Amino acid sequence: MTALETLKNLVLAPYILKATALISVQREVGGNQFRHCFSTLGILLDYKFYTDSVLLKASLLHDLIEDLPETQVDEIRWIDSDGADVVQLVLEVTKRKDESKEQYLQRLLEHGSRNAMLLKCADRISNLTDLHRDTQPEQKISDYLDQTEKYVIPMASRVNTDMFIELTDLVAKRRRILRFLESDKSEDAEPGS
Repeated sequence: MTALETLKNLVLAPYILKATALISVQREVGGNQFRHCFSTLGILLDYKFYTDSVLLKASLLHDLIEDLPETQVDEIRWIDSDGADVVQLVLEVTKRKDESKEQYLQRLLEHGSRNAMLLKCADRISNLTDLHRDTQPEQKISDYLDQTEKYVIPMASRVNTDMFIELTDLVAKRRRILRFLESDKSEDAEPGS
């Protein structure tokens, strides 16, 4: 089968239904985690990961266990023949309770599977696209960009050149916006203006 034929035969509906639980989890930037997971799936499709059914299915559920820890993972394991592998990948990209965000990202960078890094890169592309200065303080945006440069861009350099380019570009664009805002504040603060 060609990649497109494989995609035509991909059954996502049971995973979509499971992911609807994320509709209740609101995002600081607006919307909800369900839409974010669809965005992450869309990014992976944009990068033509048509034949990796586990990666695509896991993208729909990648925040489920972290955001809704009461999730019954056995229900996911039994969805279809990919279920156990989907759970394994989702657990791999789930931040553990005893981990800081930096420890979590370091774990993925040092020990993550190729699919875990691909999923984290797609997730971060979605998050950077949603990163707006009207919903986040400038320092938080700056810290997030630093974190992306330190952990996620190196992941992308290992697993997908195009994601590496997109992440690098997104960080550069967000930094330009922050510099513009900072220079705008400096001009407003000058006496006699």
